[in-house]
Amino acid sequence: MTSRARLKGKWRIAAMEMWGTDFLDMLEPAYIAFDGKGSGEFLFGCVTASLDCADTPGGADFTWQGHNEMDEASGDGFAELDDDGSLTGEIRFHNGDESGFKASPW
Repeated sequence: MTSRARLKGKWRIAAMEMWGTDFLDMLEPAYIAFDGKGSGEFLFGCVTASLDCADTPGGADFTWQGHNEMDEASGDGFAELDDDGSLTGEIRFHNGDESGFKASPW
């Protein structure tokens, strides 16, 4: 089973280093989702994006394109499956913010 396949599903982003839960859940509960085939999406605050994923030994690296409010945004990041079944990673904006995150299965 590929690392991407192990991440398949929707994960509830419970915490991010840079933003509190009021911001994270502004539009709807924050999440990151993987289809197990190399694609996915995330939403937190007013940021929505689609993912293009590549396998890593512990999870997936990804690039993303989407919107931050009404402005186009892009970046990259990674997600790794932890021994306790949770997901940790980082989302980075191109030439901008970067924040670690912690997520649990939805």
